[in-house]
Amino acid sequence: MSALFHFKKHCGIGIVCAVAYFDPGNWGVDLQAGSQFGYRLLFIVLLAGLFAVFLQVLASRLGCVTGVAHVIDDTGRGSTPHRVIHLASHTRLLLYNRPKHTLLYRWLGLYPLYVLAEVAIIATDLAELLGSAIALCMLFPRLELWHGVLITGFDVILVLAMGDPLRGRPVRLFEFLIAGMVLAVLVCMCIIISKVDVDWGDAFQGYIPSKYIFQSGGLYTSIGILGATVMPHSLFIGSALATQDRIEFREPINDDDSDSPDSSLYEVQRQPSRLQRTWNSSKKSFMRAFQRPSASYYTRATRHCERENNPFEFVSAHLYHGIVDVVVSLLGFAVLINSLILILASAVFFYGTTWDGNGDPASLFDAYDLIRDLVGKLA
Repeated sequence: MSALFHFKKHCGIGIVCAVAYFDPGNWGVDLQAGSQFGYRLLFIVLLAGLFAVFLQVLASRLGCVTGVAHVIDDTGRGSTPHRVIHLASHTRLLLYNRPKHTLLYRWLGLYPLYVLAEVAIIATDLAELLGSAIALCMLFPRLELWHGVLITGFDVILVLAMGDPLRGRPVRLFEFLIAGMVLAVLVCMCIIISKVDVDWGDAFQGYIPSKYIFQSGGLYTSIGILGATVMPHSLFIGSALATQDRIEFREPINDDDSDSPDSSLYEVQRQPSRLQRTWNSSKKSFMRAFQRPSASYYTRATRHCERENNPFEFVSAHLYHGIVDVVVSLLGFAVLINSLILILASAVFFYGTTWDGNGDPASLFDAYDLIRDLVGKLA
C-alpha cells in the first residue's frame, strides 16, 4: 500500500523529463544510424541514455536536497524560509556575488554559462518546433510549414493555460497528458516492431561495443546520437520539479498576493460555481504564463551561504522515490523508444529488401510512410 501511495504521488516528473530524450532530433539520428549501420550503434543509444540518467538524477538530487533559501530580512534579524532554488538559481548564487573578483566571476563564469544554456535550449526547442510542424504537415498535406509552426506555438500556450508546472502545486493534468502521449508512442512502436522481421540475436549484440563504431562514418553518427541526447532544458525543469512538495503541498511565498479581510469575507459569502472556478483558474494560469514571476517566489538571497537545505523529512520522503521515478522513466521509455526506432530502421531500411534509398539515410518522411503502411493512418 505504501509503494502504491508513493507511486501515485511521485510518478510524473520522470516522464516529463524523459519526453525530451526522444524528440524529432533523436528520431532523425536514430533512423539515420539504423538505416546506415544496422544494429551496431545500439551501444551508443544505451550509453547516451546512461549519461542522461546520470545527469538527470544529479539535477533531481540538487533540487530535492537544496531547494530552499534562507533569506535574511531587511533588519538583519529574521529570516524567511521556503524559497524555491533550482539549478539556474544555484548557478547565479554561486557566481554572481562572489566576495572576491566579483566582476571576473560574472563575466568569465556566470554570463558565458547563461549564454551557452540559452543557445542550447533554443537549439533544442527549434528542432522540436520544426519536428512538430513537419509532423503536422505530413498528417495534413494541405498545411504549409509555417502553418505547422503557428499551430505548435499555439498548443504550447494552450498547455501552459492548464497550469504552469513550475509554479506552485504540481500540475497532475499536465503530467498525465505527457504520460498519455509517451505511452501512445511506445504502443505504436511495439505494434510496428511486431510486424517487421527483426533478428533479435543481432539486435542484442548491438548493445555490445564493437569496432564498427569507429569505421565508415560511424563515429560521426555516434556523436550525433550523443548530441541529440544533450537536453539542458530537461535538466533545468527536472531540478525545478524536484523542489515541489508532492506529499503535502505548501503554498509558495509570494509577497504580491496579500488578500484583505474584506475580500476574504466576500469570497466566503459568494462561492463561485464549479464552471466559474475552472474558468478563473485557467484564466489565471494563462495570464501567469506571460508574466514574470515575483522575485520573492524563487529567492532574494544574494549569496550561496544564505540558503539552507530542505528539512530531512522532506528529503527522506522525496529523494529516493524521485530518483527511482527518473531512472525508470528514462530507461523504460527514453532508452527503450530510441532503441526501438533504431531497431526498426535497421530491420526495414538496412536489412530489408523492400526499401530502396539509393544509399541515403532514412528520414522522418520514410518513418511516416512505414507507420502509415504497417499500423494505419490513425497512428
